[in-house]
Amino acid sequence: MVRTWKQGVRTWALAGTLIGAFVLAGAWTPAAQAAAPIRIGLGMALTGGLAANGKAALLAMEIWRDDVNKAGGLLGRPVELVYYDDQTKPATVPGIYTKLLDIDKVDFLVSGYGTNLIAPAMPIVMERGMVFMGLFGLANNQKYKYPYYFHIGSTGPDPASEFSRGFFEYAAKQTPKPRTVALVGADAEYPQTALPGARENLKKHGFEIVYDASYPPAIVDFTPIVRAIKATNPDIVFVASYPP
Repeated sequence: MVRTWKQGVRTWALAGTLIGAFVLAGAWTPAAQAAAPIRIGLGMALTGGLAANGKAALLAMEIWRDDVNKAGGLLGRPVELVYYDDQTKPATVPGIYTKLLDIDKVDFLVSGYGTNLIAPAMPIVMERGMVFMGLFGLANNQKYKYPYYFHIGSTGPDPASEFSRGFFEYAAKQTPKPRTVALVGADAEYPQTALPGARENLKKHGFEIVYDASYPPAIVDFTPIVRAIKATNPDIVFVASYPP
């Protein structure tokens, strides 16, 4: 999913409005908190496979923070970002968000980049009853229905299906119409959410699945997978994956 920095800034402008609303509704005493910053905590992929995405997302947040602070802050309070590198590793996420809450005492939480990095934070956030903004996750809150989770994305109320709907609608309009599909994705949170939606959508258009497999997230040699897909000679290949 490619997003420009301008889109990111617009996204964070909307997120900032939401944060301001929660600050206004919170139990802060204006006199006591007049100079205290609003601290927003997050883990972000600054290294690892999603580093390019994570750095762009953080840059958009920093631009938003600077713009808000130059304009006087939120409700007269400066905005401060507190963040740590999650290394694109879900295993680092629980420790990061526990530290943000217990040590850094942040006011609000924002997720790392994408589904795989949001999922490990959800139980911690829910246990503390914190407001949580998910950055480009896919259906992270579908099973929880957590009322304080806000998704920063555009996949609608049925995200698992909506994510691939346009892809298969467009494919079905081609001449000649494709008939066969190969599906492949990592054995991780995002792909295993996207693939069921893809299966649902391709059936609506009468496509036939000729290959359907997952692979370990840590795989480095994709040659066997590519050869297996090639052997089925599909008209379409749908891949649900993050960069390695």
